[in-house]
Amino acid sequence: MNTAFYTSAAVALLATLMVITRRNAMHALLYLIVSLLAVAVVFFTLGAPLVAALEVIIYAGAIMVLFVFVIMMLNPGAGEGDPAARAQLLRACAGPALLALVLLAELVYVLARSGAAPTGPAAVGPKPVAVLLFGPYLLGVELASILLLGALVGAYHLARRSEHSGHEEEEV
Repeated sequence: MNTAFYTSAAVALLATLMVITRRNAMHALLYLIVSLLAVAVVFFTLGAPLVAALEVIIYAGAIMVLFVFVIMMLNPGAGEGDPAARAQLLRACAGPALLALVLLAELVYVLARSGAAPTGPAAVGPKPVAVLLFGPYLLGVELASILLLGALVGAYHLARRSEHSGHEEEEV
């Protein structure tokens, strides 16, 4: 189990380093997805399958798909039909694909060895997390939700202001 933990931690570090050093946003995003998957495997090997599943569903799934959508919308049609661009894309996808294969092989090894979710010092299920979040830590959860609501209102305000300033420039 320690081998799986250290291997996935090394994959997470390497993928995160690649995120920082890539110039192309799409390539960096692929490495970021691999990094988030590696962190999910770290959580899984530590005996927190709920947190690992949430990491995959929320971060690697929903948020990263949104990022991919935004990047694809901002750069439509770049390099379509160009054989050099396709070759570059294949080379760029080789690194994240290789790291993802390492993570997949590691996960298969862990599941085949234990047969179920690994139990570390104490496996944490959803009920104890919910009891803590809505019990003694309720104030922290509410403050975080207010902070997120404030960020949402601020983002709307900034977007609306730039939208209005764009119309004023067109009229002048």
